[in-house]
Amino acid sequence: MATDSTGPAQLRFGFAEEKPTQESWLPNPDDVREDALAILASARAVTADNLWDQRTLRYNKVVFPNMTKWLPDDEREQLCFAFFREVERIELLMAA
Repeated sequence: MATDSTGPAQLRFGFAEEKPTQESWLPNPDDVREDALAILASARAVTADNLWDQRTLRYNKVVFPNMTKWLPDDEREQLCFAFFREVERIELLMAA
């Protein structure tokens, strides 16, 4: 389909012409922190009567350290230490 000189060369579907900046796709550390703390609170709430299933455990073991990569190093290390301490406790509960 040919276009005349007054029409667009191709359809833009309403998207802006400008390219996104690197900062536009980086996650907000406050949102990451909130999500990480929610997972940590969920892990701390696990009891023998209220266990995570295997899928939830595996999922959180992968997601938690990856999501915290967007936080400052010292904060990430502290959160991961606390989380994996809870994972050890949960795994002991699940094995019992």
